[in-house]
Amino acid sequence: MIHVDRRALEGLDIETVRGDVLDPASLDKAFEGADTVFHLAASISLSDNRKMKMVNAVGTKNVVEACLRKRVGRMVHFSSIHAVAYSAGRDLIDESSPLVASLDCSDYGRSKAGAEDQVRRGLVGGLSTIIVRPTAMLGPHDYQPSFFGQVLLALARGKLPALIAGGFDWADVRDVVEGAIRAEETAPPGAEYLLSGHWATLRDIAEMVGGITNSRVPKLTCPLWLAGLAAPLATCFDRMTGRRPLFTSFSIDTIRKSERVSHQRASAELGYQPRPLQSSIEDTLKWFSDNGRLRKVGSPGRPQ
Repeated sequence: MIHVDRRALEGLDIETVRGDVLDPASLDKAFEGADTVFHLAASISLSDNRKMKMVNAVGTKNVVEACLRKRVGRMVHFSSIHAVAYSAGRDLIDESSPLVASLDCSDYGRSKAGAEDQVRRGLVGGLSTIIVRPTAMLGPHDYQPSFFGQVLLALARGKLPALIAGGFDWADVRDVVEGAIRAEETAPPGAEYLLSGHWATLRDIAEMVGGITNSRVPKLTCPLWLAGLAAPLATCFDRMTGRRPLFTSFSIDTIRKSERVSHQRASAELGYQPRPLQSSIEDTLKWFSDNGRLRKVGSPGRPQ
C-alpha cells in the first residue's frame, strides 16, 4: 500500500494500491484477500506532534480494525525501540522492559507505545499479531534519505564540523526485515521481539566512514549538555534556511541513552543475527555512491 513515495518499489513484480492509514475505506480496499499485513506506516515529526500521534496511534487502530473486518490471518506491527522506557540503573533493555508512559519521554515514543496498545487490543479481538521493535536503522535503498542517512552523507562529504558525544544501537534494515519475515512465519500470536544491532558512538561511526571514503573525520566532539542547549537554535536555523535538521533535541536525547539493547530472544527464536556495523555502513555508502549521492566510494578526492 503506497501513501506518497513509491521509489523503493519501482521495478518489483508486485501489485500496489494507494492508501492512507487515516482513511479506513482505503485500508479495506488494500487488505481485501490479504493473508498477512506488515504494518510499517508511521510518522516521525519534528513540528507536527498532533499529526504524528494521529498517524501512529489512530492509524494503527484503523489498521487493526480493518484486519479484523477483512479477516486477515496475521499482522506484524513495526513498533520502535523508542516505545520502550529507559530505566536508571538498568544497563540492558529486553522484552521485559516496560513501555514509556511518562511525560518526560518523547512524543514519538508515547505515540508508538499507544500504537502497541491498539495492537494488543486486536490480539484480544482474535487477530494474530506480532510486534517487532527495531533500533535505529541504516542500510541501502535510503531514498529520502533518512535522518541517519543524512548524517552518513554529511560525514562522507566532510561537511560535519563536529561530533556529539554519545551513541546508540544501530541495526541494518535488511536484518530487521529478515527478522520480521521470520517472525511472521514462525512466531506465536502475541510475540514481541527487539531487533537490535550493535551499539556504537558517533565517533566510532565517523571513523568507519572516514576509513571507507577517505573523508575528513571531525576532530571536535561536543559534550551532550552543550549540544542539548544548542539544538533548539540549530533546528530553528535549519528550518529558516529550508534544510532538514540533522541534530534535534529528540536525536540528542536519544544518543544520551547508554543502555544496550538485547536481541537474545530474536536470535534464539528467529535465528536473528545482525551483520557487522562496518558492513552496513559500507553497503549504505556504496548505495549512495551508486545512486549519485556521493563520489565513487574508495576513489581519491573528497566525496561530493
